[in-house]
Amino acid sequence: MDFLEILKDSIKFVFFPDDTTDMEVYSYIGASAAKQAGRPVKISYPKVKIAKKTNYSNFVLQDVDSDRQKSDNAALNTGAAFFLLVIAACVAIPLGMFRYYSLGETLSEPFGSEEIFMENGAMIDSALENFALGNIAQNSFVDENGNVFSADEVALTIGDVGVADAVSFTNYTVRSGDTIDRITYRFGLKNISTLISVNNIANVRVMKAGQKLRIPSMDGLIYKVAAGDTLNAVADKYKISVEKLLDVNDLSSGTLSTGMELFIPGAKMDSTSLRNAMGELFIYPIPIGEFRFSSYFGARKDPITNVSSFHYGVDLAAPKGTPIKASRSGRVSIVGYSNIYGNYVVIDHGNGYQTLYGHMSKALAKKGREVAQGERIGLVGSTGYSTGNHLHFTVYKNGTRVDPLTVLKKK
Repeated sequence: MDFLEILKDSIKFVFFPDDTTDMEVYSYIGASAAKQAGRPVKISYPKVKIAKKTNYSNFVLQDVDSDRQKSDNAALNTGAAFFLLVIAACVAIPLGMFRYYSLGETLSEPFGSEEIFMENGAMIDSALENFALGNIAQNSFVDENGNVFSADEVALTIGDVGVADAVSFTNYTVRSGDTIDRITYRFGLKNISTLISVNNIANVRVMKAGQKLRIPSMDGLIYKVAAGDTLNAVADKYKISVEKLLDVNDLSSGTLSTGMELFIPGAKMDSTSLRNAMGELFIYPIPIGEFRFSSYFGARKDPITNVSSFHYGVDLAAPKGTPIKASRSGRVSIVGYSNIYGNYVVIDHGNGYQTLYGHMSKALAKKGREVAQGERIGLVGSTGYSTGNHLHFTVYKNGTRVDPLTVLKKK
């Protein structure tokens, strides 16, 4: 971080409230500097109450347009040294450096490079979990039902904000450092399932910077009208009045059409659906600590031919005979042998998910049988196209192979 950016962060920390953007701080500094130099400026900046900040958790980088940035930079470069040096000498640098070193790692951690975690499965899982659910520092935490709690452990409910006449939506672009609970908290919502439902997020662990989200003005779920649905039936299902459904969705009549989307205020996802969206329903087929990663999902050199190829799974190296467990409950759809996977098992978990377990020394599962999560389905081996004892583990979502590390969670 260069001197100018440290000063910017220092001034922001001491004098500005949480929701002030970086460019607004630059504008304020630039205008003040230009004023000291005797130059007129045309930069507007917010009038702010000078008060020390006590809340660091909602720090989010904001986008600005290039024209405004150029204007801010031009004003900043003119006579800025006088203003900045005075602030640095008096107050800003000591407090700003404290803020930078104490919070910088926290802010960058969720989008840290995956490579640094490649040697340890537990660290990979921790990194993914931190991105999915980044604790909101002193402000709040999230329980197993997705409720955001305040610092004094009081559950925040829809009643805290009330229900508006009609729901409205704000567009938001995910930024580096964002997590689902931080975005929820930032916009005054009380349950993370609201954003998951409204944006149809299948797995929050693969949420990326640049992703577009719709943020509703209140907590609730999106319900897609099915054939035969009536407004009374939907209202009864979610224990809400017909009048409130009409008002929140700004409907002039109770006539519904198939495929129509209704916003259900105050409704929450059930715990199973929420855990599925959080990527928490899959466990490692071999417990953490009993294997090492020998290959990851993605491009690699073939271990036998040394030719560039793509690896559609993860390889967990473990001693021959190590028990292999079902990553999630489901029905065994295939038990077989192939020249590639050797002895292998495929389990259908429903909701579009399937898992494949390959290179077993012995398959224990039986085709057509229901298996529970954690139940033994085979033993580690080196059958098929293999260079040593390991489990090849593949996850399918709607027929497409996905990186298993995005859905696995340590138990």
